[in-house]
Amino acid sequence: MADSDFQDKLLRCLGGEWPKPPALNVISRKTIQKLGYRIESLKYEAEPGDAVPAMLLIPDTVSPAHPAPAIAVWHQHAGQYHLGKSEPAGLAGNPMHHTGAALAKEGFVVLCPDALCFEERQDPSKRLKAGHYERHEFLRYVVAGKCMAWKNILDMKRAIDFLQSRPEVINENIGCYGHSMGSTHTWLVGPWEKRIKCLVGNCCLPTYRGIHREHMLHCFPNFIPGIYEFGDTPDIAALIAPRPLHLNFGELDGGSPIEDVRDGVKIIANNYATMHAEKNFTYYIEEGAGHVLSPKMWEKTLSHFQHHLKSQS
Repeated sequence: MADSDFQDKLLRCLGGEWPKPPALNVISRKTIQKLGYRIESLKYEAEPGDAVPAMLLIPDTVSPAHPAPAIAVWHQHAGQYHLGKSEPAGLAGNPMHHTGAALAKEGFVVLCPDALCFEERQDPSKRLKAGHYERHEFLRYVVAGKCMAWKNILDMKRAIDFLQSRPEVINENIGCYGHSMGSTHTWLVGPWEKRIKCLVGNCCLPTYRGIHREHMLHCFPNFIPGIYEFGDTPDIAALIAPRPLHLNFGELDGGSPIEDVRDGVKIIANNYATMHAEKNFTYYIEEGAGHVLSPKMWEKTLSHFQHHLKSQS
């Protein structure tokens, strides 16, 4: 199937075109000074009345007079609904995933937003707790003819709108990174957001073939109604071509069975090759590793951003 045909079908399965963005209506909250950077707590609107809480990390060396490349960091799932933006911002959770703080220390402006159902975006009525609210929201979008992935993409597109509104950011040099569910978010938004210059996904490319074979219960953004008739998740990631994409995997990661990963990266690589952009797709499989961000995975992540964002800024 031609890429354009598959992308058209993907859009219909997701739920159709996204609405015209409203004003961001940014609300600034507190500022936290860290060694070498500051964290601005704020909100901006994804849709009218739907404010996204986020953390913006700005290195001390960066200002409107001296702007820098920016990276949007999509947080993981891990069933930890109390954590969202605060983990990559370095304020809570596992230090392994304090990636936003680490990128700010490298001189990047970093945005860490809450995904729907996490941290400050849990059930506003307080009737449903944790995963019950996520299930409710997924089903609510399904009966409206959309899906959670459609909403996640909408929110991520607004994150890029917000970054481009900031004078500290070089608008043409924006990347994104995510671990686990955040990696799913990376390859979900990539085909639809050409303003993202380069992308890195860490430890998540579950195929429907693998999910069905292994009877896996994955997070809701992975499930796009009707898409399996036309393609699988690697076909979605392949639509990012020819922009630079790097993917990390753990050989023993049960959430992304390695045999499916090996087949999947071939599909992605083939699409890059058809566009004569072979050098823009890279991947790394770490032997003996599971669902982690290892030192070597981080080294490859940072190198990707430094090469595609900083060396050309």
